[in-house]
Amino acid sequence: MTVINKDWFEELSSGAPVPGGGGASAMGGAAAASLGMMVGNLTVGKKKYAAVEADVKEYMLKLEKLRDEMLVLIEKDAECFKPLAAAYSLPSSTDEEKAEKEKVMAEALLTACSVPLEIMEKGLEICLILEELAVKGSVMAISDVAVGVEFVRTAVLGASMNVYINTKSMNDRETAEKYNAHADELNKTVAEKSDAVFDKIKETLKCR
Repeated sequence: MTVINKDWFEELSSGAPVPGGGGASAMGGAAAASLGMMVGNLTVGKKKYAAVEADVKEYMLKLEKLRDEMLVLIEKDAECFKPLAAAYSLPSSTDEEKAEKEKVMAEALLTACSVPLEIMEKGLEICLILEELAVKGSVMAISDVAVGVEFVRTAVLGASMNVYINTKSMNDRETAEKYNAHADELNKTVAEKSDAVFDKIKETLKCR
């Protein structure tokens, strides 16, 4: 599992192709899940929230799993870039070489789309839990729910860029459009839900 520390950010800052936007998106998703867990920890054990404690504990277990999966996806995003980079470097002087390169490229592009789509799907799961915590979590930590939904919104929208840049290079346009449509729907759902949660919390805090 990737350790997020100064060295990781130094790599992100460098001219190396990975980690890049995909890994950073997964990191944002892990941060969102962690914030949700923090809200849960500030909620459980409080008499005021006894009626929802079982739900909150369940959310925390799910968020812990999602956080760890997002951290693994940072590595997977870097790993899936390697075969794609290698495919771009394949020779294409003869018809045979061109055919082989096209075949390898098609497989590598599918793999390169799979990780950002997984980041997006898990991001939606995190967003749905944060949406629940905005209602059931401690009011003392409501601002952290707002921060969490913004992190996960960025994670999902950011990961979609890696989907789109890879589908753009696909010769199989039917598959490319299927992936684009899935990414579009995830973007729309997460953006709408996260914006609604953030705006509601903002107005609640401003009215206090």
